[in-house]
Order: sequence, then structure tokens, then C-alpha cells
Amino acid sequence: MVEAEIEPPKLVRQSKVKEIPEALVYEIIDGRKLYYKGYKDVLSKKKKMEDIMGSSTLQGYIIFYLLKICYRFLDENKYIFLTNESGIHLEKSSKLSSDISIFEKSILTPSQVNENYAVVAPRIVIEVDIKIHLFMEEDFIYIDKKTKKLLEFGVEKVIWILSKSKSIVIATKDEDWIVRNWNKDTELLDGQLFNIGEYLKNEGIEV
Repeated sequence: MVEAEIEPPKLVRQSKVKEIPEALVYEIIDGRKLYYKGYKDVLSKKKKMEDIMGSSTLQGYIIFYLLKICYRFLDENKYIFLTNESGIHLEKSSKLSSDISIFEKSILTPSQVNENYAVVAPRIVIEVDIKIHLFMEEDFIYIDKKTKKLLEFGVEKVIWILSKSKSIVIATKDEDWIVRNWNKDTELLDGQLFNIGEYLKNEGIEV
């Protein structure tokens, strides 16, 4: 993997960045604020904030499917499954969100549960598509940067599900990253498999 940097907005002057409401900030990586996809439409009053902050029905369906596997087949006495863009506070300059974070209960203890972002590492992080406004040409630059930050923080595995390319990226710290078609069986955790393509087909959903 080639180390990549996330560039600042090219179409927004630095003097104007401070005027962007904090509510439009999706994540912060190495001190760089990353805004929700569609934030410019909010600034130009073409859309409201709530119009750009939710998931699509397809993204929601995929998240529902993965959570169903978690609750049916993974040990709820061992794991806790957090969703709804649950936050992870890596360091002062980096605050990330995730679609699904699977924590071991021995790590995310009751004393760690409060109104703030998690400060301990999930075992697994799952992301469904990219929800930031990209300031670069390649989606993979953002995926690469965010994934490496999570792995360095202590996350065991990061899974990206990308609906446009119908692909899955599986990243671990000590092994080569794998990119595969989402029609193939993929391990979630503890031997439990998921197959996005097969699930959507069985549900009658065409993508």
C-alpha cells in the first residue's frame, strides 16, 4: 500500500473553512476536517443537513443484514455491536465514525460507556460506502488513510463494502489487504460468513 495524504478542499478557500458548521463535519483525520458528502449543497441551501446525513436504502439494507448475522450467530455475552455512525476517538487530531463496530465486552466495559466517542479499539470495523465529500480523485486514498489509522489504533480487521463496484476490501495489520467480489463468501468474525450479493439477490434487490 502506498501511503496517501488527504488533501484539503480545493474548491473552498482556507479562510472560508471556518464558516462551515461543525455539524457538517463527518470525521477528523490527523487534524483535517472531512465533511459529509453533499455539504456544499447545504451551504448553498439546495439541501438541508438532514438530507445528506442518512444512509441510502441500499446501505441500510446491507447494514441490517450484517447486524442480523451479528445478533443471530455471534456471542452477545462476548461482543457488543454498535452502529449509527458510532464514533472512535483515536487521538486528539483524529475522530472517526463507523457503520458497525464490534467490540469485545472485556475491552468496552460498562465504565467505558458514556456520552463520548469510544477511546478503546473495536475488534472489527465495517464501513458501507464512503460518506465524505472527497477532495481527491481516487476513493482509495481515503479508504487507505482511514483504514491504516484504525489498524494502528488496534482494530483487528476493517471491512469496506463498496456498492458501486460491488466489491469488498478486507484489511488486517499483518497481512496483505484483500479485494474481492461481494458475491463471494466472506468471514465476518469467529467463522461466521456473509455474502452481500447472494443476500440481495434472495431479497429480490437488483443493484
